Amino acid sequence: MYSREEAAIIKRIQVLLIRAMLRCLSWLPLPLMHAAGKAAGTLMYWLPTRARQVTLTNLRLCFPEMEDQQIQQLARESLQETGKSAAELGLVWASPVEKVMRKVVRVQGRELIDEHLARGRGLIIIAPHLGSWELSGLYVSTVAPITYLYRPPRMKAFEEVLVRYRDRAGAGQAPTTRRGILQLIRTLKEGKVAGILPDQQPTEDNGVFAPFFHEKALTMTLVARLAARSGAPVISAVTRRLPRGSGFEVQFRNVEPGIDSEDSLTAATALNRTVENCVREMIPQYQWEYKRFRRRPPEEKGRSLY
Repeated sequence: MYSREEAAIIKRIQVLLIRAMLRCLSWLPLPLMHAAGKAAGTLMYWLPTRARQVTLTNLRLCFPEMEDQQIQQLARESLQETGKSAAELGLVWASPVEKVMRKVVRVQGRELIDEHLARGRGLIIIAPHLGSWELSGLYVSTVAPITYLYRPPRMKAFEEVLVRYRDRAGAGQAPTTRRGILQLIRTLKEGKVAGILPDQQPTEDNGVFAPFFHEKALTMTLVARLAARSGAPVISAVTRRLPRGSGFEVQFRNVEPGIDSEDSLTAATALNRTVENCVREMIPQYQWEYKRFRRRPPEEKGRSLY
């Protein structure tokens, strides 16, 4: 066992190593960065990793109509995209913002941000764990004042570094605490943007079980509550990773109707359907290794999917 001082030193060294790795990755051309990530993802697929097992389980649950060969192919591609996502953090986090923005070759729906902010009620942007979702947040922070809701990492020593990387374009950071939620409410009252990852699993006190593809998933009610309280509209943001390291395409779209409903199940269903619509356009780029269905509704007590 390590003493408290020794544990603190070890964590500090871990953070320094992560920062050094990100800096080294930032020097690579994007095609080479993605090639390295793809190789790492391929290894994750061929080895008996937890990521491989969870990815296969989630794909089978969400696409029961697919043959197993299709599922296996999707799982391999998905883990390769996960590897690319990790590798490109060197670009998104550790490179100058101007350099990162030069990799954005197309933007769709950019006018939605201006149209909604012009009404003075603020704007909620939901960005699922799809494609280069870290880049989605960075892009928005360059065109509009935004505060992101984030879940503090388990490695406390890394939280300061994480926040610094993410807010270097001027974005605010709000932790998933009562204080953080109040910060988002103030942001919307000021007519600014609140950014939320809509497919993180909340606590049962802050979510309802709503359909997501072919399963029920514990889904946050925060988006609906913020929209109802502030009157702010909601749009989605997705950044597609283009082939062969040729860059990224950022997409902003309107969400499914009912996402701001006072009925929590209606709102959560619309939220999940919005995420589904985005995922179906680039299935391999979704973060399928996340245990999205770990918590089960009361009627399925005892059923374990992972």
